[in-house]
Amino acid sequence: MALSLKPHTRHLPYSSCAKTAHPSSSNAGNAAFPPIPSSLSVLSSAATRLVAAKSALTRASRIPFVVRASSSSSAAAIAEPEGIKINSVPTKPIEGQKTGTSGLRKKVKVFMQENYLANWIQALFDSLPPEDYKNAVLVLGGDGRYFNREAAQIIIKIAAGNGVGKILVGQDGIMSTPAVSAVIRKRKANGGFIMSASHNPGGPECDWGIKFNYNSGQPAPESITDKIYGNTLSISEIKMADIPDVDLSRLGTMKFGNFSVEVVDPVSDYLELMENVFDFQLIKTLLSRPDFRFIFDAMHAVTGAYAKPIFVDKLGASLDSILNGVPLEDFGHGHPDPNLTYAEDLVDIMYGENAPDFGAASDGDGDRNMILGQGFFVTPSDSVAIIAAYAQQSIPYFRSGPKGLARSMPTSGALDRVAQKLNLPFFEVPTGWKFFGNLMDAGKLSICGEESFGTGSDHIREKDGIWAVLAWLSILAYWNKDKKPGEQLVSVSDIAKEHWATYGRNFFSRYDYEECESEGANKMVQYLRDLISKSKKGEKYGDYVLQFADDFTYTDPVDGSVVSKQGVRFVFMDGSRIIYRLSGTGSAGATVRIYIEQFESDASKHDVDAQIALKPLIDLALSISKLKEFTGREKPTVIT
Repeated sequence: MALSLKPHTRHLPYSSCAKTAHPSSSNAGNAAFPPIPSSLSVLSSAATRLVAAKSALTRASRIPFVVRASSSSSAAAIAEPEGIKINSVPTKPIEGQKTGTSGLRKKVKVFMQENYLANWIQALFDSLPPEDYKNAVLVLGGDGRYFNREAAQIIIKIAAGNGVGKILVGQDGIMSTPAVSAVIRKRKANGGFIMSASHNPGGPECDWGIKFNYNSGQPAPESITDKIYGNTLSISEIKMADIPDVDLSRLGTMKFGNFSVEVVDPVSDYLELMENVFDFQLIKTLLSRPDFRFIFDAMHAVTGAYAKPIFVDKLGASLDSILNGVPLEDFGHGHPDPNLTYAEDLVDIMYGENAPDFGAASDGDGDRNMILGQGFFVTPSDSVAIIAAYAQQSIPYFRSGPKGLARSMPTSGALDRVAQKLNLPFFEVPTGWKFFGNLMDAGKLSICGEESFGTGSDHIREKDGIWAVLAWLSILAYWNKDKKPGEQLVSVSDIAKEHWATYGRNFFSRYDYEECESEGANKMVQYLRDLISKSKKGEKYGDYVLQFADDFTYTDPVDGSVVSKQGVRFVFMDGSRIIYRLSGTGSAGATVRIYIEQFESDASKHDVDAQIALKPLIDLALSISKLKEFTGREKPTVIT
């Protein structure tokens, strides 16, 4: 019996950002919401995969954006190395530029304030050792969202002003987060900028973000992000090169004295890496079968630029297997978060009649994924565990076996059981991909994942949506390689249920309450911290007996660094867990996340719907937290 989660796990979005009526030619003059172009078309030629589409909104009609002197004094030339004039632009500190685990995210209108973006970029250079950027190569890419084109020009000019030698930028400013990490590593760059607010909505009224990845392709560590924030509080000047805007639509190199900008194909290096990781011929054999159907939802986000070259051109999938495949600046007026709520088009198809055999989706910047079978949802916690269990047999990159496995603390314990059975080192880290990077660089970790739809391996230093899809296709291809035409294929649900029969099932669910008032959310967390400080082993919470309660603290086994207050945990004697966290991935208010997990070894109970199996624990979680009292929320925004 397939598990149908659709009826009670999808709720209307609480956020108002993506609800505004999409502009059309009839309101093209609406200054409050300027028309957004169909900004990118995906073509098969490597040299022209990304081109600017015709649009009512030309560059000249977009909102002007410049870096201005923030005081009565004007910008002054401070140097002219190799013919480049470098201006010192006076500026003042701007509040609210503290960088989180996924960079700096705010509303577009905040970033468009005078010098807001420029201050942060300059503060970054002021935070790095000179040898990390002087005459160095840096990568620049983004998810194609609104404001990226303007931001790219500002970043390029400030990079030149600070002595960077070369910028490698994706054509039209496009490059997925995983691809940026791949390019940094392949080209031996010193780091890279990623223009994205990840899975958050895009458009003039919505979100924008920026983050910096270091020389192994990993997100900048807290030691750097803390310095950036400190420098934003004291910044007084922006060093900006007086060079013209770079035409990002044309591949090739432009030189400005001793500084150069190379516009590169954003797909080629990443595609080459995927071909080295996976057996493309094995996957192609599966996708070419007449009895196997596949669909990938790019959600009008950055993976639309990668889907056709990889799935269609290289692996032989039909063109109509790509859904929402044209990247748009507002993601087609959608919310590019691949879950059961926001990937509505894909969910409707996979839970409908005559559904494809395998469905997948990725998010705004291409680092998250969702995996579906026919009427069957694979939780991210189960997905990473299944990939780890079958990686050695089905993925050439892991032929010698994984070095180790790791998950974020809120992610279910399914991966722990795989590590135990395979006798592999296992690590539990805080939420945030950067915590996996140290373990990978030390050779301790191969495959890892987060319950927030992030899965990946040490082929790069970011989670990777398309990698996860290719991993699942590899597993399906491996299990079906000897199936003759007409024979019943091994399905997604078959693989998941076989995994549960072997390892047991970790029932898992996450309740998200988006854009809560920060004051109430923080009071709730403080209440929970007070509660755990008084808790004792053996206390009863309904039918559950407490083993321990704490606020998760992590000591990095590589460098000894310690991070605390990473999530309030109630862990019970039977292994059940309730976890509470405030998420920092949004741009407004606070997102309260509640994680509920319970292990079941009895195979006869594995087909029970997760929401039914977990209902007593869910009720307990809501009761313990007094969430309604603190936040006023009756229902979650999203359930996964």
